[in-house]
Amino acid sequence: MLTDWRICTRQIKELNMSGRQVMLVSSGAVGLGRLRLGLAKDVVADPANVIDRQACAAAGQGILMSTYDTLFQRLNMTCAQVLITQSDFLSRERYSYLTDTLERLISLGVTPIINENDVVTGCSELDTQRVFSDNDKLSALVAAGADADGLALLTDVEAVFTRPPGDPAAERIRVYDSQSSVVIGAQSALGRGGMASKIAAARISALGGVETVVASGYDLSNIAKVFSGRDVGTLFPASARPNKRQRWLTFATVTEGTIQVNEECKTRMTIPATAERNRGGNRGVLASEVKHVDGVFGTKAVVSIQDEEGMEFARGMVQLSSGQLASLAAGGGKGEEAVVNHNDYVILDTAL
Repeated sequence: MLTDWRICTRQIKELNMSGRQVMLVSSGAVGLGRLRLGLAKDVVADPANVIDRQACAAAGQGILMSTYDTLFQRLNMTCAQVLITQSDFLSRERYSYLTDTLERLISLGVTPIINENDVVTGCSELDTQRVFSDNDKLSALVAAGADADGLALLTDVEAVFTRPPGDPAAERIRVYDSQSSVVIGAQSALGRGGMASKIAAARISALGGVETVVASGYDLSNIAKVFSGRDVGTLFPASARPNKRQRWLTFATVTEGTIQVNEECKTRMTIPATAERNRGGNRGVLASEVKHVDGVFGTKAVVSIQDEEGMEFARGMVQLSSGQLASLAAGGGKGEEAVVNHNDYVILDTAL
């Protein structure tokens, strides 16, 4: 493992010398901590065994960073530990602080070593309300939030294949698009990722404006190959880059409820963000246009916005709580109160 880390840090050094700024999302704390604490692998691999995994993360994080710090110093480089929790993404203010700090570290010539703070976030994949469930999606959210140009997601296979790589009929997908068909195989026991996770994360980062490649991590020379444009792995082409607020609403939030709006509201909201939308008098969502509310949420909560058919087409931050909306409906008011301001929603890409 140490040899792999040495190769990885040298690759980062070479990228820096070529004028590129690099962030590294690295796992390994749980595995290193397990060895230090003498716990059996099958015990720690149990997703329900949250406390032991957290203990391993606590014991292993220092080892992980100490190793990276030593390797970077030998190359006359500086690295910094950045531990991230779910709350850092759910709060727009903390999300902005995080991305601003990453940008500042990079401007200072520092390589951020990023990982989830597993000690306090539960290490559990059983929680369906998590913003990110593994380092793949964490990488995608960080890359999109920090305006990265490219992301390499390293895995245990050479690329995304149409079928599990051991299948003789499997073919490498050079460029992934909405028509690509993939049969997913089994994932590793100790990690929380897998090919399905890689694909989902790659689509998020690509939709966030980041050129993304899924490639083999066994050949660490792939790091340099990916960022030099070589034909390795599977490329997920970048879409047009949304602004930071749109990225936060689309990818880095968990909705707390649902509002269903009428067709007139949906039509107005989905007009492209141009002068045409302005001429249409886009007012976001008004109380009179809300047909149904599901869930209990407060002001400034992020909610799913659905059409009359129950299809989610947007996500937005509400100005009225679910209780206030219920009171307005019961009181028969005019309904001109703003539920979602015109600057506080994003139209979702239905391919996500």
